[in-house]
Amino acid sequence: MTTVHERPFRFGVTVFTPVERAEWVAKARLAEQLGFDVIQVSDHLGMPAPLLTLMLAAEATERIRLGTLVLNTTFYEPAVLARDIRTLDRYSGGRVEVGLGAGYERGQFDAAGIPWTPAAERVAHLARTVDRLKELAPAPVVVAGRGDRVLRLAAERADVVAFTGTTRVRDGEGLKLGTVEELADRVEFVHAHLGDRVHDVELNIAVHRVLPPGGDHAITDVWQNDLDLTTDQLVELPSMLIGTPEECVEQLHEARKRFGISYFSVLEPEMMSFARVIEAMR
Repeated sequence: MTTVHERPFRFGVTVFTPVERAEWVAKARLAEQLGFDVIQVSDHLGMPAPLLTLMLAAEATERIRLGTLVLNTTFYEPAVLARDIRTLDRYSGGRVEVGLGAGYERGQFDAAGIPWTPAAERVAHLARTVDRLKELAPAPVVVAGRGDRVLRLAAERADVVAFTGTTRVRDGEGLKLGTVEELADRVEFVHAHLGDRVHDVELNIAVHRVLPPGGDHAITDVWQNDLDLTTDQLVELPSMLIGTPEECVEQLHEARKRFGISYFSVLEPEMMSFARVIEAMR
């Protein structure tokens, strides 16, 4: 497998808990102050609207980039979404990177009153959305997923390929963390389809836990699903960082060396713990 050792690290933080305006402003400014490169929001019913939230974050900050991780593209008409992304990017001074996915949780579709279509149809809509955004919006495109269709699309057309690090489940039943061997298989698949783009495309993964050394860390769920992995299997994953900040830096370097992953998106509960890792690295 060809890896990209030289690509600089980037660190995002995916924020989802604030409710009020002042909380979002404070969180966005804190992420920028701590040295994160990107503040990201998800796209789930019951959470704040992602693009409006990023506009608020843009007004509150100066440097940090603004990302979605990820938009459920089946909820959007591609040309309308491209217009909104283009406007957000212009108003934020060119700081947007748009993350896209095909949609993976059937309950979200049911709640929105949107028909749950077969995976092939959702991926085809994702492909149309990627093409329209690359045509009409200047923002870099992140495509996230696990299956062959989505990862082939990501390798061929996206600026960033985001790995879920999950195992195979029945379509519509959400996400469940997989083993390092499963991640390696997905990375190999992407590299096989990158071709001449191998040095131009960034690879991303979510970081679920950042834990101190020692002790018996009770990691019972990720993606709101019970884990089937042993402790030994968990510590092998680049999405699980356990150790001192300096040891976590070593784990990030190992993930970049082994998989070519240089862009890590930390979930909000680990924001302060990972800030110490950023400090140790920089």
